Amino acid sequence: MTIDIVFVMEALREISKVIPLTLFMTFTPVFLGIVIGIMVAFVRIKQIKFLTPFLNFYVSFFRGTPIIMHIMLVDFGLPMLVDGVVNTFHLSFQSSSIPILFFVILAFTFSAGAYASEIIRSGILSVPKGQLEAAYAIGLTFTQAMRRYVLPQAFGKSIPNFTNVFIGFLHATSLAFFLSIKELTGVANIVASVNLKFLEAFIAVGIIYWGISIITESISHRIEKRVMAYSKSGL
Repeated sequence: MTIDIVFVMEALREISKVIPLTLFMTFTPVFLGIVIGIMVAFVRIKQIKFLTPFLNFYVSFFRGTPIIMHIMLVDFGLPMLVDGVVNTFHLSFQSSSIPILFFVILAFTFSAGAYASEIIRSGILSVPKGQLEAAYAIGLTFTQAMRRYVLPQAFGKSIPNFTNVFIGFLHATSLAFFLSIKELTGVANIVASVNLKFLEAFIAVGIIYWGISIITESISHRIEKRVMAYSKSGL
């Protein structure tokens, strides 16, 4: 058996057309997940009553179950919830008008939030307590101290972990094909089914995933280098 290099190149051209959609499906949940993660980490560190047990369950559930299950729960469960509210209040809105892409991104966002919260929490806890106490001593509130001193250091130390999360969710976008969203893996399947050249198609999509991962790691390394240089210069 020989590999059809020409078909690999054709597949690369065809599959690369959906790179923007795949990156959108990766960037958006990770960014929103970091926002959620910051709030969740704050609540869990401060041990706020009533909220902390709920958020502990949220983090444990979404980190302890596969992303494909999150997609299915949101895809099947949210329309039922929306339809129930619509019927109760006699609204004209229908859940069928919500794009499937919204459900996928929402499921990814919930998952990313759980992972990001643990990364941020561990980053915050890695900052020496003396810095927080010093911030209190000069009259800063908890929120001000976190925003000005603790969070920047926590994010700097967490860059490799966030890079891993981004690459992980880049790969997880392939699960969206289960809901007929044509991302990288989905288009690879479609391209391969034309000539039954699945090996060549998946070599092509593998090259694209690998290329994006290498670029992401390179950017992350540069950012980490600059952050660490800044931290050392302040010592």
